[in-house]
Amino acid sequence: MLQECRHRGILDYLVRKKHVSVNELANKFDVSPVTIRSDLKLLAQQNLLIRTHGGASVIEDNWFNEETSYDLRTKEHHLEKKEIALKAFKLIDNNDCILIDASSTCFELAKLIQKSTLNLTVVTNGILTAELLKDNHNITTILIGGIIKGRSNAIESTLGVGLLNNINCNKLFVSAKAFNLEDGLSEFNLYEVELKKIMITHVQKLFALMDVTKLEKQSLLTFANCESIDALVTNESIPKAIKEKYIKHGVNII
Repeated sequence: MLQECRHRGILDYLVRKKHVSVNELANKFDVSPVTIRSDLKLLAQQNLLIRTHGGASVIEDNWFNEETSYDLRTKEHHLEKKEIALKAFKLIDNNDCILIDASSTCFELAKLIQKSTLNLTVVTNGILTAELLKDNHNITTILIGGIIKGRSNAIESTLGVGLLNNINCNKLFVSAKAFNLEDGLSEFNLYEVELKKIMITHVQKLFALMDVTKLEKQSLLTFANCESIDALVTNESIPKAIKEKYIKHGVNII
């Protein structure tokens, strides 16, 4: 099993069990206790779990907790997301074919698109995004097929990405759990990461919609490095030191 898959499995298992031992995880994932200890150390360094004697415990309020539903995420930093969505909307031109992910920030962008008179083709893995846009007759909405899981708004897996081979999209609007210069854009969900990697290969420009609370953070899996991002769309309240550091390293800030 790949390390990334095992890490995801450990965290999913930990959310259900609340506390796990090294030996329990070693048996479950068929690896040595030494490997599990190394995994737990790495995950603890990313603030994804609490390391305990002989095992690990869940961080009850962490963002990967299964109780953190899409509805709750849409309420977090709502004004910041609306500000970013307005900036992103100005990057869309009439007759564009765009890809939009299933994030709550991109849903704010979808609200602006739905109210517009632009003629667009919008491809998305967001269930609520597609539902919102379908009533605008100027917009052709294409929903990427796949797996619907739990409380998520996202269609997961790469089952439906074959249709992207037949569509020429010029812009991708995407969000992530975290961004920093070393890791780029990173996510926790393995299936979302794989889908976003494929999305990136089918567009000409990538716009990352990230509120300031996600900057200088790290998540489990990287899906885009800094060099592949055409612009980082964020809040005006971005700290000056962070903004200057990003610009110095060639990141285009909007």
